[in-house]
Amino acid sequence: MITLSLAEIAEVVGGRMHDIPDASAEVTGPVVRDSREAGPGSLFVAFVGERVDGHDFAGQVVEAGAVAVLGSRPVGVPAIVVDDVQAALGALARHVVRRLGTTLVALTGSAGKTSTKDLIAQVLRRKAPTVFTPGSMNNEVGMPLTALTATDETKFLVLEMGARGIGHIRYLCELTPPKIGAVLNVGSAHIGEFGGREQIAQAKGELVEALPPAEEGGAAILNADDPLVRAMASRTKAKVILFGESGEADVRAENVRLTDTGQPSFSLHTPSGASDVTMRLYGEHHVSNALAAAAVAHELGMSADEIATALSEAGSLSRWRMEVTERPDGVTVVNDAYNANPESMKAALRALVAIGKGRRTWAVLGKMAELGDEALAEHDAVGRLAVRLNVSKLVAVGGREAQWLQLGAYNEGSWGEESVHVSDAQAAVDLLRSELRPGDVVLVKASRSVGLESVATALLETGAEGEVAAR
Repeated sequence: MITLSLAEIAEVVGGRMHDIPDASAEVTGPVVRDSREAGPGSLFVAFVGERVDGHDFAGQVVEAGAVAVLGSRPVGVPAIVVDDVQAALGALARHVVRRLGTTLVALTGSAGKTSTKDLIAQVLRRKAPTVFTPGSMNNEVGMPLTALTATDETKFLVLEMGARGIGHIRYLCELTPPKIGAVLNVGSAHIGEFGGREQIAQAKGELVEALPPAEEGGAAILNADDPLVRAMASRTKAKVILFGESGEADVRAENVRLTDTGQPSFSLHTPSGASDVTMRLYGEHHVSNALAAAAVAHELGMSADEIATALSEAGSLSRWRMEVTERPDGVTVVNDAYNANPESMKAALRALVAIGKGRRTWAVLGKMAELGDEALAEHDAVGRLAVRLNVSKLVAVGGREAQWLQLGAYNEGSWGEESVHVSDAQAAVDLLRSELRPGDVVLVKASRSVGLESVATALLETGAEGEVAAR
């Protein structure tokens, strides 16, 4: 991050300096919460977790070169002590962002946040130095840590915002106030926690409410194809830019199609012109993600040709999200196991069918978490869709929710061997080992808590003769 003295940091966070021989000593390295990442010039943030207390590593991080510890108690080494470490971290991030004057782009949505964030970053960094959220560090700790990696050279800061309830995004916007905000969609993710789509829309729309007015450069990027998102235009004083396939969208896609390998291709239309895009990513759902990225880039002055070139060359930066790998024997593994909700699950199934055109397709699916009273209906609907899309075989992995997936397939007419329920990931691996044939395509997807990435990993661990080696 930018250089700050310990005295300045203490003032910003309202902290007390302990065991600091020189208050003018400067933090010149990263702000970290993992002691293994501490190095010369760094500031170590000591959180107290359920199993690990960061304060216990104070001596270790200072020995590694950290200038000081930001914690909730004295630790016998240079430290800035505060009452609330999380609040202090947020205050420090807010101070740094304001001092830098970086253009901050924030985005939220029920599905596609991380993939879209990665696309925005890859497009914008063609124009100027860009810092963006790694993976899904989209909460009140991950966002400030990301913001604090910005430097004087950083032109754009792209932050993904998650939400667990009403008021959460409002709080995140107070930590790192955005100038441009994009809302991708309102779906069923976390519907059990929120209570309904209207409540989800209320929470997501807090982003556009936090934007500065249009005359100060504020811009709300809204999905014209999602009625609940489009309605957020009335909740902001910022300039509104609509994206989507609707003819009324300012940034839109026309002639959308999939290549023979399942990659989306379309004509990108912006107020500054049109250009063709063929993406490296897989699945038609990435069209909407790409349009959101294009709308942000257009607002920041990029031409249609520049945006189209960047989108066509962009790849996946975050693991376990539609990672497509072909084994030596011709079996293709699609690892989309990072997380799942009804919208992303259905999109992944459609992508599987597109990738596996003319080949046997396998959908290895598990529980979608946090759906509350909608869980049975949503799992049933996914099982039914697998049958309607003519997926060759559904492998439902796990307990009750997996049984609901299979039940949906049965109710849609899958009475033979087209669907099967197995108890756990190892059972799924054993089944696939015995039945996969060269040329088959396997999708692996479930909520993060299920850990189905282990199935994809096992399928890709091949022996010398190409046999699958189970963990």
